[in-house]
Amino acid sequence: MTVQDLPLINASLNALSTVFICLGLFFISRDRKQAHIVSMVIALSTSTLFLATYLTYHFLKAGVVTRFTHEGWPRTLYFWILGTHTPLAVAVLPLIIFAVTRALQGRYAEHRRWARWAAPIWLYVSVTGVLVYLMLYVWFPPVPR
Repeated sequence: MTVQDLPLINASLNALSTVFICLGLFFISRDRKQAHIVSMVIALSTSTLFLATYLTYHFLKAGVVTRFTHEGWPRTLYFWILGTHTPLAVAVLPLIIFAVTRALQGRYAEHRRWARWAAPIWLYVSVTGVLVYLMLYVWFPPVPR
């Protein structure tokens, strides 16, 4: 494995997070609390692994910037997605921490209040993370200079 493999690993971890967040929401809507807990622990684990590999990638690629080189609507769409994804990715972390700590403390009413904000933002960030990868590396890869 090389540093060039990390973006695909990051996108895969984001995709897994998306699946398990959706499963967790499905299970809690059916009052299947144990399945909800398992799903959300896996979602949290894959998101944590994502963050570790994302930071590793950017540490190892210090100073090297991958630029989105396509013009027109793909560029506009890419930067709109990235522009919403990035601040929400930062903002969701404390929301997730608050929701998880309330659940671990058995303060379920507070957990639900935090989770109502955290879950949709976390889901959006996970999905848009995959879209950013696809747009940057698969659908519109950088043009060699």
